[in-house]
Amino acid sequence: MNLLPVVVTGGLIGGGMALFVRELLRPQPALAAALARSAPGTLSMPEAELDRDEVWGRWLLVRLERLPGVRVPAKNLALLGQGPGTFMLKKTALAGMGLLCPVLVTIPWIIAGVSLPFYVPAAFGLLIAGLLFITPDLAVRDQARRAREEFAHALSAYLDLVALKRAADAGPTEALEKAAAVGHGWPFVYLQGALRRARLEKVPPYQALSELADTYDLPGLGDVADIMRGSATDGAAVYKALRARTAALNTELLTAQAAEANAASEKMTAPGALLAVLVMLLMAFPAVIRMLTV
Repeated sequence: MNLLPVVVTGGLIGGGMALFVRELLRPQPALAAALARSAPGTLSMPEAELDRDEVWGRWLLVRLERLPGVRVPAKNLALLGQGPGTFMLKKTALAGMGLLCPVLVTIPWIIAGVSLPFYVPAAFGLLIAGLLFITPDLAVRDQARRAREEFAHALSAYLDLVALKRAADAGPTEALEKAAAVGHGWPFVYLQGALRRARLEKVPPYQALSELADTYDLPGLGDVADIMRGSATDGAAVYKALRARTAALNTELLTAQAAEANAASEKMTAPGALLAVLVMLLMAFPAVIRMLTV
């Protein structure tokens, strides 16, 4: 009797049960590490809390960061909540797939007896690998741009709320915290976290907002910090400055949206013209065929 299938099946079942029990008996995470991960201003995670992909990616990053053209958009990744190691691992995996694609494509040709020069799949492999290597950079840049646009819209509402709180004779810290507590989206969560850390660390709230703006490259938030820095003297002046900054920010957002809409309209011009030409050709095709066959 062949006992190998029985042994393999028993080993798989035992391993699955062991993993299941391990997950059930996993200890509670350390409070300090959990707070560090939940802080929006932190750019790195403790080594003990990194997953396998992040560890391998950081190992690759240490060895590839000195190569020309290899860089990690740290601020964009921090804004999106992605680790630099996972980002580099994804880039390397895509580049490896690009190198292997031409080799896999040439296998049917080799089986059919058609020999290709070595430099042809090698050149195509390097080209595809280079294109796939920069694809995550483009994706992260586009996602970060959209995230900053979303934050700018939330910041406009936040400025209005802070101005109203200041007009109601609320203090600078109280106005910032109460206005941030109104929202529930991720921009307001970031603002709440920054102001909470400022209160716990006994630092001015505008300093925490300025650090948050520098960490994630949020220029509009830096202007708010500068305005609130001078809020200890005259609340009415700060109210006017906040309303003026809100109006300017809304104008910038509307201008950007109008420019994006115009660009999208221009992109549709060529397909629309091509479609019109095709319709004209279809309408004229029967008459042309009749004239040629007469």
